[in-house]
Amino acid sequence: MNGKSLILKALNHEEVPRTPWVPYTGAQIANLKGYAADEIFKDVDKLVECLLEADAQYDPDGLPVMFDLQVEAEILGCDLKWYPNTPPTVYTHPLASDFTIPTQHLTREDGRIPIILEATRRLKEAKPNIALYGLVCGPFTLASHLRGTNIFMDMYDQPEKVKELINYCEEVVSEYAGFLVEAGCDVIGAVDPLVSQISPVSFDQFLSEPFSAFFDKVRAQNVPSTFFVCGDATKNIPGMCKTLPDAIAIDENVDIVAAKKVTDEHNILISGNLQLTITMLFGTQQDNQQAAIELMDALGQKNFILAPGCDMPFGVPPENIVGVSMAVHNKEAVRKALETYVKKDELPEIELPDYDSLDHVLIEVVTIDSQTCAACGYMVASANDAAAPFGDKVKVVERSIMYPENVSFMNKIGLANAPAMLVHGELKHVSLIPTSETLTAEINAAMKK
Repeated sequence: MNGKSLILKALNHEEVPRTPWVPYTGAQIANLKGYAADEIFKDVDKLVECLLEADAQYDPDGLPVMFDLQVEAEILGCDLKWYPNTPPTVYTHPLASDFTIPTQHLTREDGRIPIILEATRRLKEAKPNIALYGLVCGPFTLASHLRGTNIFMDMYDQPEKVKELINYCEEVVSEYAGFLVEAGCDVIGAVDPLVSQISPVSFDQFLSEPFSAFFDKVRAQNVPSTFFVCGDATKNIPGMCKTLPDAIAIDENVDIVAAKKVTDEHNILISGNLQLTITMLFGTQQDNQQAAIELMDALGQKNFILAPGCDMPFGVPPENIVGVSMAVHNKEAVRKALETYVKKDELPEIELPDYDSLDHVLIEVVTIDSQTCAACGYMVASANDAAAPFGDKVKVVERSIMYPENVSFMNKIGLANAPAMLVHGELKHVSLIPTSETLTAEINAAMKK
């Protein structure tokens, strides 16, 4: 059975002869051919070259053609910042000061859509036995790209306007999904990191209907779908299931064994959740193999696809991904080879700040990486927005766990999930972006201590 058949069989909720494997190739594959990340996000020849090399080295059953949540936002008027080691990020929000719902819709010729469609067609021809994933930006994250951090206050102050904007974004990404299916994508994924940052009540109020509509439209094209989310989305997994995707993809912030009990109740496949930083970025090849085998053993061969928690960081060593592939294709042989392996803890020792001696209030935002994780980016932005009126009296520091010392910080304070926010040493917000009013009140309270 080839990889594509295996993926489609798994997404049809049938038991499969082995665990399917989908490495979420984003910026990381640029490394395979010596390119910077921004080169492969702008150049179809380089993108296809790197995807073919990823297929050759990682022996996947499926691959995303491009993992970039800014494609639609760029077309709709958001300016992007480009980096050599990550996907681009949105840094202007066209609706920030004028909350007028756009009327623009996408065409096949807009922005970087032609690059993605052409890459899909070439991959389809060159590698017909791989399941190609076409990814769109989820409607809530796209709405936040357009409106900015204001959207979190708008959900309280202007709920009907927020619904209108999210419904518009659903129509836009549904159109784009149709283009991807036409070009040859075998699976459509809606990637919406910010779903983890709202409550179940807000999910039901704002997202249940548009996501249900999106997955209905994908289903009508006879293509399976995946609902991608980042961060601790545990509280929203039941609501996500009710929108009826074929699969839900989660990251390391979620207990995947517990989550699978929920998804199994709805006969929905779950995908994930190799740790992006501690294991894939900082670990050894054996660490990655051990993690893969543990996941495969725990989750079985029905309604599960092994994958990273999200798109892999640029610096993940290729040999770690190759190691996962070896574990997938030769599980018992790799298990035997690991019998005497002992994982080493090589994280650095750190000291926490002496908060009492500081002459300012310190806000620390623990992130995966604000450049690559939309939820992390908006949590950092909310901290900066709240801190700005206080001038030098409040400082914001991002603690990205792409750096080992920040993993140590996370461990030292007993924090299990990111993004999260500490206000002057007190953990205040975990996987929920605070409103400006809430954060301002917490800053004022810290100043009085």
